[in-house]
Amino acid sequence: MVVSGPDQVEEDHPVFHPPQDLKVDAHVPDFSSYLNLYRKSVDEPEEFWGNVAEEFYWKSRPSEDRPIMQYNFDVTKGNIYIKFMEGAKTNVCYNVLDRNVLERSFGDRVAYYWEGNSPDQHMEITYSQLLKQVCRCANAFRQMGVRKGDRVAIYLPMIPELVYAMLACARIGAVHSIVFAGFSSEALCERILDAQCSILVTADGVYRGEKLINLKLIADEALERSAFFCLLKNHAYYLTFVLFLSKTPWDAQHDIWWDDALEGMCDECEPEWMDAEDPLFILFTSGSTGKPKGVLHTTAGYMLYTALTFKYVFDHHFHDVYWCTADIGWITGHSYITYGPLANGATSVLFEGIPVYPHVGRFWEIIEKYRVTKFYTAPTAIRLLMKYGKKPLQKYDLSSLQILGTVGEPINPEAWIWYHETVGQGRCPVVDTFWQTETGGHVLTPLPAATPLKPGSATLPFFGVQPTILNEHGEELEGEAEGYLVFRSPWPGIMRNVYGNQERFETTYFKKFPGFYVTGDGCRRDKDGYYWITGRIDDMLNVSGHLLSTAEIEAALTEHPAVAEAAVVSRPHVVKGECLYCFVTLKDCREFTHAVLDELKKQVREKIGPIATPDFIQNAPGLPKTRSGKIMRRILRQIARNEKDLGDLSTLADPKVVEILFSQRCEAAA
Repeated sequence: MVVSGPDQVEEDHPVFHPPQDLKVDAHVPDFSSYLNLYRKSVDEPEEFWGNVAEEFYWKSRPSEDRPIMQYNFDVTKGNIYIKFMEGAKTNVCYNVLDRNVLERSFGDRVAYYWEGNSPDQHMEITYSQLLKQVCRCANAFRQMGVRKGDRVAIYLPMIPELVYAMLACARIGAVHSIVFAGFSSEALCERILDAQCSILVTADGVYRGEKLINLKLIADEALERSAFFCLLKNHAYYLTFVLFLSKTPWDAQHDIWWDDALEGMCDECEPEWMDAEDPLFILFTSGSTGKPKGVLHTTAGYMLYTALTFKYVFDHHFHDVYWCTADIGWITGHSYITYGPLANGATSVLFEGIPVYPHVGRFWEIIEKYRVTKFYTAPTAIRLLMKYGKKPLQKYDLSSLQILGTVGEPINPEAWIWYHETVGQGRCPVVDTFWQTETGGHVLTPLPAATPLKPGSATLPFFGVQPTILNEHGEELEGEAEGYLVFRSPWPGIMRNVYGNQERFETTYFKKFPGFYVTGDGCRRDKDGYYWITGRIDDMLNVSGHLLSTAEIEAALTEHPAVAEAAVVSRPHVVKGECLYCFVTLKDCREFTHAVLDELKKQVREKIGPIATPDFIQNAPGLPKTRSGKIMRRILRQIARNEKDLGDLSTLADPKVVEILFSQRCEAAA
């Protein structure tokens, strides 16, 4: 990697240098320190990661006769595999809780300030209290028959019990599969079945702002579906483990009240000592085929990588109060609300609510209340709050802030500047982090005291990460270039497999360019070696930081009895970044009415969840196809964006379709 670091303000990309006061105590205080550490991580991985591992507890050390990292990224040479610290034994829960309480004397230190949906709901949870609650939950799981390797589905809002349940799984060697509590019953059912879960942990309901979501009803519907399939597929018996908040439908044969399950449970629990490559969790992410992929992460590598990225990217220090606004149902919450912060003994805010409830200053109110120093949120939230201007911020004291972060999607320069100047008051570096569910942690990211910043760029690779850019033919591009973003070797936190489907793992990430991990993202590298993510290359959309599969949405639309065919593309959105623009061809004699429109939106919500609700649905008497029948999505994207310069249309079977679609474009959200 050849990088000098930008020194001058460029015409198109102003450069923001790290503030001098941040360098004083920083873990990586300048750019030369970053380069030295990066070279060591690549050239001497044994020593680099061995030093990181020294900070953690190991029941047994890795085998000395094997490299710390073993792998094959080339499908032409055999099965793809990644092994890290093979032979070592540890327990992630022990390292993030017991080690902090027993070895570091952090028992009375606040692990989480929990802030509920309503401002009058809040509590403090110390490391000692967290450890006891996790142990009680772990003992309850064991009493219910959960053993090492069993899968546990968790479908909970952002309440402390979500953290208790996931860490209880890690403590006893069970594999947690957390499902975002905004997914539909069908999506929940599919994930339960794919992971072959034996227990479901859920709640009766949750308020998001003023909206009540009946989680128990959704969970019951999912279990009814999965119980039916269990009879067909001979899967495990499903049990509901419920946080009981109010009167709700109850099945005494299957449902267990949380308080009853934990009653009398000991607040000590011997951890299950896990091999370094034993599974830690499965997290489903959208797949380009329409069927979600169960991304599998394992024990030692994920623990070390999330701990180190958290420490360096947020320059964590003892007196910090850190807040990531994500949901634990996504990878950001796994890595940078739970495992990364706790591994560092951090104090974090755990937030159940939304940015604009009960008022548009809720974020700023919480920052002032807890004196938050490090703040990590999504570009979608930033763009939403930009609409309200500076006035809501002026009521609050944000002087505690030192570092700002963004996650989930590339941030546009305008939002970056607003975030830096208005929220950070021009003094807080913005760490624009690029990573994926599959990568486990940050792979391209600035370090706040070391990296000069360019708004919109994820800048440079984290330690141990070796990116490169390929063209369509798989040739590496040097210097300034644009093409496919790939990685030439693994880092400890990378996924190990698609759960139960090695073939899909290899086909999705390694088959296109043998020898490389393929991200599915396009990327540009500038003259300074900085990386700029240009968007998905495959059939995926990034809506409000959530990766959605076009195939999955199209499948939901075509299940409607009136729909013959559907195609989904993205269109820019001022808040979400991207939104869904759907082209729908109806069957003969069916009329495109408002009722059909509402039914289609409802269909997608029920099949996938509210996050996938289309913004635009356009009647399409025909779709632009090649003579071989392939839909030309490039043209549909241009129609959605009202871009008239379509280029070469010679391969279209019927060019007149394009004129018709332009004439019937949606001008308002569906």
